[in-house]
Amino acid sequence: MAARELVVLGTASQSPTRERNHNGYLLRWDGDGILFDPGEGTQRQFTLAGVSPAATSRICITHFHGDHCLGLPGMMMRLALDGGHPPPIVHYPASGEAYFRALCSATAGQETVPVDARPVSEPGVVHAEDTYTLRCESLRHRVDALGWRLDEEDGWRILPERLRALGIAGSDIGVLQRAGRIELGGRTVTLPDVSEHRPGQSVALILDTAWCDGAVELADGVDLLVAEATFLTTEAHLAEQYGHLTARQAGRLAAEGGVRRLVLTHFSPRYQDLQAFVAEAADVYDGEIVLANDLDRISVPPRR
Repeated sequence: MAARELVVLGTASQSPTRERNHNGYLLRWDGDGILFDPGEGTQRQFTLAGVSPAATSRICITHFHGDHCLGLPGMMMRLALDGGHPPPIVHYPASGEAYFRALCSATAGQETVPVDARPVSEPGVVHAEDTYTLRCESLRHRVDALGWRLDEEDGWRILPERLRALGIAGSDIGVLQRAGRIELGGRTVTLPDVSEHRPGQSVALILDTAWCDGAVELADGVDLLVAEATFLTTEAHLAEQYGHLTARQAGRLAAEGGVRRLVLTHFSPRYQDLQAFVAEAADVYDGEIVLANDLDRISVPPRR
């Protein structure tokens, strides 16, 4: 199986620092690469991470604050220069159409760069195929913002001992997998007869939001949750004022949703000791917590 991992390209809130670039998150999912929120410097971060920008097959914008989208013009031009693949698909809040168009014409020459624009007017599924579904929900920020979730379809894991017990082998196994059933020795054998249920994997990305129903829904039951944690609880009043989560709230999202692995990101540059974010989230969530750093590669947990 190809890699299913999150490549962290940037983790800073509002302003980049010496150690942290503006936002950027590439979710590698088998042969696809979904780039979330390319902030300034995203192209260079790809290089430092050892990943080709051409790995990007789709771009999702949560909202049009600069630290989440100012790298979009460069990424679109880079993909066009690399060539050899269709125009990038870009999903974004429809209310930000004017900002999207401005980013598409930010520099001379961009008017010739093709792009497959997919504005989102209503929350819901924006892409569905055999291997996964990508959907979004509205979040609560100072401007319209979307959170994103990828879900793999549930499937079946074939158990060799059951195949042997029923005398199924060779090409008959392929027929059973494709058709879901096979006639054998006067009886019908179905896929559930020789398999166990295999839950699909899931990933959610929630950036720039105060606590809201959309965030709760996106986090429900996911294997990997990437959640902003801009502030600590000592600055909870600022989190509410500016539409952000505290580390404790990110932990609460993970706890209430039964999340398997929580990735904290989008840190305010006011903080020096970021281990305090892990400690605060751990007060309410007893699962695995990862403090995201630029250029980290974080795997999606194995199937349950």
